[in-house]
Amino acid sequence: MIRAVVFDLDNTLVDFMAMKRQAINAAVDAMIDAGIGLQKSEIHQRIDAIYQERGIEFQKVFDELLYDIFQKVDYKILSAGIIAYRRAREAALVPYPHVYMTLIELAKMGMKLAVISDAPSREAWLRLCYLNLHHIFDCIVTFDDTGERKPSPVPFQKVLEMLNVKGGDAIMIGDWAERDMVGAAKVGMKTVFARYGNTFGTIESGADYDVNDIQELIEIVKKENG
Repeated sequence: MIRAVVFDLDNTLVDFMAMKRQAINAAVDAMIDAGIGLQKSEIHQRIDAIYQERGIEFQKVFDELLYDIFQKVDYKILSAGIIAYRRAREAALVPYPHVYMTLIELAKMGMKLAVISDAPSREAWLRLCYLNLHHIFDCIVTFDDTGERKPSPVPFQKVLEMLNVKGGDAIMIGDWAERDMVGAAKVGMKTVFARYGNTFGTIESGADYDVNDIQELIEIVKKENG
């Protein structure tokens, strides 16, 4: 009997990679206008290299970029980049189609709702608050809450404890098969692969279900509950 639905955040509830691309593009253009003195392609390559080394959530990517170029931080260029990034991020940070109606319908069905994210707590909560989704979930588990990233079973165990449900009574939806599906299966949760958010070219997800639209979750839960 499914009593809880657990969501990954990025590329499951929100198109994080599209938002990131648009925000970075805006920041690069602004830093060029402010006098960074490099071609757009080179700046993108340098930023990509920093994210590869530091992780996609690294918060001082522009500081490091400028220090690598000038051996100091030029605050005019930095500020131009940050402001352009934030403006573009806010414009691009939108949920996937049917997210709101799916969450509302699941809540009406009596489902407990939660999020597990590998993002830092601050960034995860900022995204949820901006989308006005922070009130709808019963609990949120981020990397900062456990110190473990998916597919470790620890964050999944944590969310089950907070929801007061067993693994077999919960279903997990996410876009990263090797993390979301594997980790959830370790604690006995049913799994749903968000193919609409697939950025890795995954063919075989290994999930119990694959969906092309988040609203398919509603029928899956109804099917599981007979």
